[in-house]
Formats: sequence, C-alpha cells, structure tokens
Amino acid sequence: MNPARHVHNKQRFPFHILVFLAPAVIIYTLFMTYPLVDSLRLSLYTSDQYGNETFIGLDNYRKLMTDPLWEPRLKGAILNNIEFFAIHMFVQNPIGLLLAALLSSPFIRGRAIYRTLIFTPTVLSVVLIGFIWSIILSPLWGISGDFLTSIGLEQYAKKPWLGLESTALPTLSLVSVWQWVGIPMMLFLAALIAIPDELIEAARVDGATAWGVFWRIKFPLILPTVGIVGVLTFVGNFNAFDLIYTTQKVNAGPNFSTDILGTFFYRTFFGQQLQPGNPTMGATIAGVMFLIILAGVLLYMFGWQRRVAQVEL
Repeated sequence: MNPARHVHNKQRFPFHILVFLAPAVIIYTLFMTYPLVDSLRLSLYTSDQYGNETFIGLDNYRKLMTDPLWEPRLKGAILNNIEFFAIHMFVQNPIGLLLAALLSSPFIRGRAIYRTLIFTPTVLSVVLIGFIWSIILSPLWGISGDFLTSIGLEQYAKKPWLGLESTALPTLSLVSVWQWVGIPMMLFLAALIAIPDELIEAARVDGATAWGVFWRIKFPLILPTVGIVGVLTFVGNFNAFDLIYTTQKVNAGPNFSTDILGTFFYRTFFGQQLQPGNPTMGATIAGVMFLIILAGVLLYMFGWQRRVAQVEL
C-alpha cells in the first residue's frame, strides 16, 4: 500500500458527515435561525398601515421600557415570569431530585411503574391539562373543594384559585410543576444510576449514613445534571405560553396577574394589546425574551460550569 496515498485518504474531508447533517441544519435554519434573526431585525423597524418599514434603531426598545402604556405591562410580565420560574426551580426540581433518589434505591419495589406514572403527564397535551385542572379547581363543581374539606381545610374548599389575583399564578405554576416534574426526575435518575456502586459501598463501609452518602457522594457527582436541569427550566419557563393561554385566555387574567412574556408577546403581535396588530413591538418583546434567555444561558456556561469544574478538580 502506498503510504502517501494512505495519508491522503486520512486527510480527506468527511463529506459523508455533511450529507447526514444537511437535512437537520437546513430545517433548523429555516424554522429556527431565520425567524429569530428576522424577528431581531424587525424589532429595529417601524411599519405603517401599508406594511412599509422604516429603520428606527433601538427606539422600539426605549418605547417598550419607558412609555407609560408599555412599561407597566412589560414590568408585570417580567416579574410574573420570574415568579413562575422560581416556583419551578425551587419546587419542581427538588421534588424531581427527591423522586429520583427514591426510585434509584434498590429497596423500592415497582420502580418502573412509578417512573411511568410520574412521567406520563409530560406527554399529555397542555391544552388538555389546562382544561382538566380548570374543572378540578372550579369552586362550583370541581373536586378540589371536596378534597380540601376531607383533610380539614374547609376554609379553602370554595376558593376560586384561578379567579384571584393573589392565587392564580402560583396555582398555575403548581399545575405546571405537576405536569413537568417527570423530566427533571428522569434526568436526575439517569445521573444517579450512572454513579459506580463501588463508591457507594466504600462510603457505607466507612460508616456514612444514607444522607451522608447522598450529600457527600451522589450530589457532587450529579452537579453537571443539576446545572442542565436548571438551564432547561429557565429556558422553558421564559418561553412558556400555552398553559396560561389555555386557562386564563389571552388577557392572562384576572387583571393580568398571570401575564408572562409569552402572553404579552402574543397579545401585542396579534393585535390584542393597546392597538391593532403591532408586529414590530411584538418582535421587540420577542427580542427582550431572547436577551433574557441568552443571559441565563451565558450565566450557566461561564458560571455554573466553571464551578462544577472546580468541584471535580
């Protein structure tokens, strides 16, 4: 065999990889990258009733953040989105970790059945989930009243959980937690199962308790997964829309108390916020959402990952 020819063959560009990647790259570019870039471009323009666009730079962003017609709605949507995210981050993810820790134990019988039952809501339609929970929480015919009465909480039995400004958003957040807790559970479970048994046995031989094994052995080893779950929660919650829209309609009632960036964008872009159809301001809100999500992802990449790398060293 000619050595020069062999070296030439090794250095040949792997065009077959491009052939397999091309369909995914083309589809992603057409349906994700191009709309995102065009939306950011549109946020720098204004348009008249005939669709003629005029470049105005960052004026739409200034208007969104300072105009008395827009600023309160933007501020309210961001604060509600932060609350929505915080409930998922500090309720959903710890519950998912707890369930994963329990289901990774060899002493739990029927683990596969429990995993399936907990994960099942994540594959159901959000529209269906919203409709069912609206009925369950109804103060007139919902079964939540009977349940609360049976456990001694009669004072809350007929409370309109989705009809009060103080309770609507936390209630919907907990409904969302119930639906999506299966995803962090499965991610944490996969990470826990991957931990070598030798480490666990060595810790037990040294006299470590079950809590000590988890906190000092297992948890540090699954820190990368904790970061991934956190950033996925952040991105998913700041993109949320469908549950709020299904249960509280486009105005995110009562009195915009459940309004988040997704519903704020929808009303603006499709002409149900302040004035008929305003695509440029809708694109501006989308730009704000993109910048918030980008900031969270960058914080994860340059903050959390570095911390995890230091712990591993």
